[in-house]
Amino acid sequence: MKIIGITGGVGAGKTEILEYLNNKYGASICHTDKVGKRLQKKGGVCYDAIVDHFGEEILNEKEELDRERLSDIVFSDPAEREALNQIVHPAVKTEVDRMIQQERRKNTNLFVIESAILIEANYGSVCDELWYIYVDDDTRRKRLHYSRGYDTKKIDDIIAAQLPKDQFLKNCDRAIDNSGDFSETMLQLDQIIKDL
Repeated sequence: MKIIGITGGVGAGKTEILEYLNNKYGASICHTDKVGKRLQKKGGVCYDAIVDHFGEEILNEKEELDRERLSDIVFSDPAEREALNQIVHPAVKTEVDRMIQQERRKNTNLFVIESAILIEANYGSVCDELWYIYVDDDTRRKRLHYSRGYDTKKIDDIIAAQLPKDQFLKNCDRAIDNSGDFSETMLQLDQIIKDL
């Protein structure tokens, strides 16, 4: 089984690439963000530690985490972001390891782990290759504004919280330009899969 890690800044179009790999090549996809959210739900392994650290004011009326409130805190304060990461990332990594074993037993050919923090969380140690998906900054900003409704400050905070492009390029095995038409991206992906 080939394990590929896919990363890139928010708004780079990773979701579309993952759908393509799943539809055309039958790749099993693991979104670490979704795994993390599941582990942070009430009763999940991260919930109590997050509430202990950030206080009950980050809970909504159902006593679930208010993701918007938590996001505002961690994207505006690097120390708080690091505190959240220290709670969530080890638990997510344990769950991803469990998923890898499960996929191996199912004889999966291609397992793709998607994470914005693939490099920082050291997923290179479990992946055969790391792929960096990138688009130019203008395209990213437009996508985040129109598809997610983010304002300029939120976009700036999110981009500032992520690694710069040169760090991604230094740490990844391949770089995929997703700035143009998606048909161009598909050609890049097809060539890479052939090379694997």
